[in-house]
Amino acid sequence: MTEAAVQPRSAIAHAHTWNAESVFATPADWEAEAQALPAAIATVAAHAGHLAEGPAQLAAALDTLEAVMRRVLKVFAYALMEHNVDTTDQAGVRHFGMAQGLYGRLLGALGFLDPELLAIGRDTLNGWLAQEPRLTLLGPYLDNLFRRQQHVRSAEVEQLLGMLADPFGSTRATANFLTSADLQFRPAQDSAGAQIAMSQAAWDKLRANPDREARRTGWESYMDAHLTYKNTLASNLITSIKQNVYLTRARGYTSTLAGSLFENNVPEAVFHNLIATFRQNVPTWHRYWAVRRRALGVETLNPYDLWAPLSATRPVVPYLQAVDWISAGLAPLGKAYTDVLRRGCLHDRWVDIYPNLGKTEGAFSAGVPGTHPFILTSYSDDLLGLSVLAHELGHSMHSYLTWQHQPFLYSDYSLFVAEVASNFHQAMVRAHLLAHHPDRDFQVALLEEALANFHRYFFIMPTLARFELETHQRVEQGQGLTAADLNSLMADLFAEGYGDAVHVDRDRVGITWATFGHLYADYYVYQYATGISGAHALAGRILAGVPNAAEDYLKFLSAGSSVYPLEALKLAGVDMTQPDAVEAAFRVLAGMVDRLEALFP
Repeated sequence: MTEAAVQPRSAIAHAHTWNAESVFATPADWEAEAQALPAAIATVAAHAGHLAEGPAQLAAALDTLEAVMRRVLKVFAYALMEHNVDTTDQAGVRHFGMAQGLYGRLLGALGFLDPELLAIGRDTLNGWLAQEPRLTLLGPYLDNLFRRQQHVRSAEVEQLLGMLADPFGSTRATANFLTSADLQFRPAQDSAGAQIAMSQAAWDKLRANPDREARRTGWESYMDAHLTYKNTLASNLITSIKQNVYLTRARGYTSTLAGSLFENNVPEAVFHNLIATFRQNVPTWHRYWAVRRRALGVETLNPYDLWAPLSATRPVVPYLQAVDWISAGLAPLGKAYTDVLRRGCLHDRWVDIYPNLGKTEGAFSAGVPGTHPFILTSYSDDLLGLSVLAHELGHSMHSYLTWQHQPFLYSDYSLFVAEVASNFHQAMVRAHLLAHHPDRDFQVALLEEALANFHRYFFIMPTLARFELETHQRVEQGQGLTAADLNSLMADLFAEGYGDAVHVDRDRVGITWATFGHLYADYYVYQYATGISGAHALAGRILAGVPNAAEDYLKFLSAGSSVYPLEALKLAGVDMTQPDAVEAAFRVLAGMVDRLEALFP
């Protein structure tokens, strides 16, 4: 796509949009299904109080639940994509609200399930699993349920907690509306005085503009727009934190961190090991800032310089070329793997490719069993666009293989392993491109992209994780929080990470938290850093020719939630309970800095 102004949604070619009609042929079909679901959800609730009547009754209840859950999730997936490709479309807004309500209603309706299973008892349930073939697969679910037993409440309380999913989801929706649809940005201006229209998508491109004045004014416009609404955004995030604290206490966890990690059977030491290892290795980042300052020829490095191009020649990478290079980088996983990926990108329309007005910021993969694993992105014809696409395809292929190999009960997976699959794709594709494109400018551009990705996932995300832990602890301790508190804490943490190498504009750096919707999924951001660590460990095994490494990785992708996240990673050959993988990832980062130093002596 050219550098033209961002187009309205109606101007995007149909072939470049997600395959909505493969989910529901028309919006009217979606509407009809959404209207029919309340009655279907009632059939789930009708099983309440009857599970103890025997294995056949339990199997029937689970069959009903799966059938209805499939329908609700399909409605939700459609509405999620419809809304996020154009947040200004009011029909999409309404549909997404309806879908959230239906999902919350279903969670409320099935609140009886776990309490009744616990009341039946493990010994009786084990006998039922042997008697009723339809219950055979229930074993891992029951193992996890009885592990969580002390945190499962009564059926009435579970119903109420389930019903909170819809209203509690409004905080994230509010932040997304404000930042993606309502914020108004003043134009940026380049060194020649020409104005540049600003938007979420425009800033993503502008930060890599070679014109420093364009970057400066673009960054200031972007941050100032968020600062204008700092009190509203802060109140919204603080409400989200309070919601998480409420749910934590309702389930009897000692802290929000403990509760979040317990759900996936991840020891708290994994989080703390990450933060400790990050802080020990901050000097590696200081080395990178120094190389970047020297390469750019500036006296003082500013945050808007951290994405600036270091080479005057940057590779142009159209979408079709990106798909080819991604496929080549993932060739060690086998032709069957890359054939599915290519078909999704080029024929089945998994990807909503290009930016448009109102499209939500960033990129994500979304879908459920019975749909394609769709991708929302705003593709740019460069190595960054390629990298983001590779990342989201990692999520989508993870979903695809999980859905192919696991029953519906285990067809999801945790965020902890999700970010391994996405970063693995990027590691493999970068290794391929570094080996096959020796041209200096290409190498510089590729290292820039790689270091930008590490900057996001291995510098910004651990910094946000520290911010998240501190803000949650303050609320847990009954301390008040304000926009000024959030901004001051954020500025302090970035100042520590930047050291003396990067100038910190405390107001604008301090509002960084408001630009990351990830903070509405509590304790999500640290998993980007553990994810990139696990990803490079697994890619390293394959690139080093370790026997069966590719096969082990595919087993990991196919495991879904049939095993705990740490066990799934052990299937592929990495132990994330120890800091070794994080330390190894810092060695990968240091190696990239070494290469960049050699290119800019």
